[in-house]
Amino acid sequence: MSDLQSRFDAAVANSKNLSERPDNATLLKIYGLYKQATTGDNTEKKPGFGDMVGRAKWDAWNGLKGTAADAAKQQYIDLIGSLA
Repeated sequence: MSDLQSRFDAAVANSKNLSERPDNATLLKIYGLYKQATTGDNTEKKPGFGDMVGRAKWDAWNGLKGTAADAAKQQYIDLIGSLA
């Protein structure tokens, strides 16, 4: 396992144990970076207007389209580190 992957896995574990719950904008950024790092570009259909949470998550992930998985992992690591 690469060093980046092990640091990413540690950041994912740390994200579940933050002392304070981040605000919604930060949570969406965490979600988007995680999805981009683990799944790649968003190819899912955008949720309808009735699903506000789903749309926000979709938008957060879709905004990272084109970001390399390794770059998304590093941004995720940096973000979780800044919140810890």
